[in-house]
Amino acid sequence: MPATVYVLNGPNLNLLGLREPHIYGHDTLDDIAGLLEDRARELDLTIDMRQSNHEGHLIDWLHEAQAYEAKAVLLNAGGFTHSSIAIHDAIKSVTTPVIEVHLSNPHAREPFRHESFIGRAAKGTIAGFGAHSYLLALEAAARF
Repeated sequence: MPATVYVLNGPNLNLLGLREPHIYGHDTLDDIAGLLEDRARELDLTIDMRQSNHEGHLIDWLHEAQAYEAKAVLLNAGGFTHSSIAIHDAIKSVTTPVIEVHLSNPHAREPFRHESFIGRAAKGTIAGFGAHSYLLALEAAARF
């Protein structure tokens, strides 16, 4: 049975394709899911992709990934990246490797986006490559 990689998406990512496409691109979350599922099959992995605008859901899913022995978690925490000590602590509390993912490059944007509580706890960060950031993160996860 293929190993599972959780792909967790935070607030406002349900609006991808509509929200500020000049920053985030025109791909929707469903488009990204399709790309990931295709590549995951090639890597003998399965994807469990989820999105929530609620911090607690992301934390519960990180715990669930640990409980179900997921191979890795790809986490685009959206705005929680810059504000959530709780998600930071949840990442630190699990042994499942977490890869922080961003469509845009936060360091090329507003100064408040330069701080990442998620990145301080994650195994690594991939940012700035649009939807391809998720594929690069999946490639990295396949190597764990």
